[in-house]
Amino acid sequence: MRTTELDSKYHDLEKMSTLEILTGINTEDKTVPYAIEKVIPAIEKTVDGIVERMRRGGRVFYIGAGTSGRLGIIDAAEIPPTYGLKDTFIGIIAGGDSAIRTPVEGSEDIKENGWRDVSAFNPKPEDSIIGVAASGVTPYTIGALEEARAHGMLTSCITCCENAPIAQVVEYPISVIAGPEFVTGSTRMKAGTVGKLILNMISTAIVIKLGRVRGNKMIDMDITNRKLVDRGTRMIMEQAGIDDYEKAKELLMKYGHVRQAVDAYLAR
Repeated sequence: MRTTELDSKYHDLEKMSTLEILTGINTEDKTVPYAIEKVIPAIEKTVDGIVERMRRGGRVFYIGAGTSGRLGIIDAAEIPPTYGLKDTFIGIIAGGDSAIRTPVEGSEDIKENGWRDVSAFNPKPEDSIIGVAASGVTPYTIGALEEARAHGMLTSCITCCENAPIAQVVEYPISVIAGPEFVTGSTRMKAGTVGKLILNMISTAIVIKLGRVRGNKMIDMDITNRKLVDRGTRMIMEQAGIDDYEKAKELLMKYGHVRQAVDAYLAR
């Protein structure tokens, strides 16, 4: 039986108090970071391989079904405004964009549709693809990875099952064994947290390696609201050594990004 389908360690959930339910969920959630810690070397190999290709113009695709697909879309969507990388991280979900909000039943079972959906973006050998599948058996995701590897792309996966089929078809498998869910088989819980945390790790490490962070600041973020204007202004003050808030804000408004504002000021 797949790890994600193992019976919960908790029984008679409907008889539990609210406190018991919440404590049980929290107890299980605490195991996730420790399970991920064991596979950091595998994550490292994935990141370094992707960075090498991105320096040659490659992109990163995330692909999955259901919760796994949504996690990839969330991560990909946050990269452009946060780090200024446009059309570089791409999330794909079985069933298309409508499946982001509403499940498209059966879409994950059609193996050939995975590569079809990736092909819409004209993938190249410099690109990389990460398949996210808690169970490790999703035909849609496995099919995309098999074809991607045959076309010379870097392939990786995130799964929560031991000896999962998906891990057998990629170069860089990331298998996190977090154990059974609090509610048996509910992989939107711990397995979903595994996917979210590892995608955070991968994308953040990549953008740092690509020079999109200076010190510990997101110097290429898009300035799209008052909060970010204030954050960007304070970044400029710190990095350019400016004591005057209004002067730093004026520089930000003039150049539009922290990096350009700081570099222009220091180059005077």
